[in-house]
Amino acid sequence: MAEPATPMPTKPEEKAIKRGTEAWLPFESLRAEIDRLFDDFPPNFWSHPLGAGLTRRAPLLSNWAVAPAVDLIEKETNYEMTAELPGMEEKDVEVSVSNGTLTIRGEKQEAKEEKEKEYVLSERRFGSVRRTFKNPEDVKTDDIAATFSKGVLTLTLPKTEEARQNERKIQINTD
Repeated sequence: MAEPATPMPTKPEEKAIKRGTEAWLPFESLRAEIDRLFDDFPPNFWSHPLGAGLTRRAPLLSNWAVAPAVDLIEKETNYEMTAELPGMEEKDVEVSVSNGTLTIRGEKQEAKEEKEKEYVLSERRFGSVRRTFKNPEDVKTDDIAATFSKGVLTLTLPKTEEARQNERKIQINTD
């Protein structure tokens, strides 16, 4: 048995045209997001040339070096510092102590070239990290030790005997 024929519309359907402020809602939302993005910058960021604004606000970004994430834990006999240096190997990392500061530097270079009959692919990557810390006064700088494993640098900064002996508990009183 044949199905009954469905009449075809003779006139194309008209889409409702948005009128008034409803048509602008997507643009208002976009504008609000862009305003929020620019508001996240420091107040005087835009009054300086781009480079000056970046380096003045974040000295660790000067010379385009990136600061690695670091944890510092104080223990009874020493401080333990761990720095994340993903993708780097021991030979890429340098730790130095000078004038009461400890500096961690790392530099990674990688070059890859692929030659095939139809194409040549050449890629180079370069990145450096640097972070400097003021040593606590109670650290024996001559005895600082460093180990490196799986992209994590661990530094042990031993405390002086005097610093360990001078520690005392302070009693907390209530009103």
